[in-house]
Amino acid sequence: MATIKDIAKLAGISPATVSRVLNYDESLSVGDETKRRIFKTAEKLNYSKHKKKNKEEHLNKIAIVQWYAEAQELTDLYYYSIRLGIEKRAQELGYEVVRIFHDDPLDAIQNVDGIIAIGKYSTNEIQQLDNLNANLIFVDSDSLSNGFSCVVTDFQNSVITVLDHFLEKGQKNIGLLAGEEHTSDNSQTLIDLRFTIFKDYLSRLNLYNHQNVYVRSFNPESGYKMMKKAIVELGDNLPEAFFTANDAIAIGAVRALQEEKISIPDRVSIISFNDTSITKYVYPSLSSIKVFTEEMGVEAVNLLLDYIAHPFNVAKKVTLGTKLVLRDSTIN
Repeated sequence: MATIKDIAKLAGISPATVSRVLNYDESLSVGDETKRRIFKTAEKLNYSKHKKKNKEEHLNKIAIVQWYAEAQELTDLYYYSIRLGIEKRAQELGYEVVRIFHDDPLDAIQNVDGIIAIGKYSTNEIQQLDNLNANLIFVDSDSLSNGFSCVVTDFQNSVITVLDHFLEKGQKNIGLLAGEEHTSDNSQTLIDLRFTIFKDYLSRLNLYNHQNVYVRSFNPESGYKMMKKAIVELGDNLPEAFFTANDAIAIGAVRALQEEKISIPDRVSIISFNDTSITKYVYPSLSSIKVFTEEMGVEAVNLLLDYIAHPFNVAKKVTLGTKLVLRDSTIN
């Protein structure tokens, strides 16, 4: 199926101009010859998405596509919070929200002003969404290399902040409990950027030890199993501190340490990532990198509506900062 980019390439016109012409943007100043070339090229490529659209059909709708099934989202407060941020901002601006989960058909989002896709998608899935609507923004996925704007978290400074805190407390033997992710269609395994940053930073300080790194899924059971394995395999060399890729992993790790009567934080400190509400209510309370998830959703809406109103030729990446929140699971 042809896309906006295909039409732009064949017609020799920017994708932004093609998108605005096919969306009947009356504020666009472009000659009739250019418009005719765009529509002629669209017809040649059998591009039909905008053929029947007119001003009366404009319904002020934004679609949220979630890479999780609805049942999965209920167990992951991180993505749930991002979605709430999107919905709240959209409603403030008078937009209706169409919600699509991974196991829902995409038919319901064929007549919307734009799409905000939350999570990790393969190149093929990105193409499918682009075919449905060229006004497409991604959240929690760096889609810049695919030519699409996105909103992401500052992993680089987040991980370094955690490691610097451990090092300042004299904890140089540091472990990592990371998670493994796959794209929504399971066609690609994704390397956790937190692991890459963790490895590079400690390697520069000659402190990286691959034996201190464990990788499984992003859930408490995985955290429990990874920490149990570390305790058995590393023995007296068990790291003084662990960074975990999310709060769920940290919760499982804490349970494993408590079962083995290993003191937190006196023997092992833990800092997690996300700072969901659960971090304050476990024992000991978890130090964590606070990710401003609702703000990620707000920025995604702002970015999408900015693109709809004034399409830009170059994809943009909005990176939100984080904050280290210290609690009882670390030496402070």
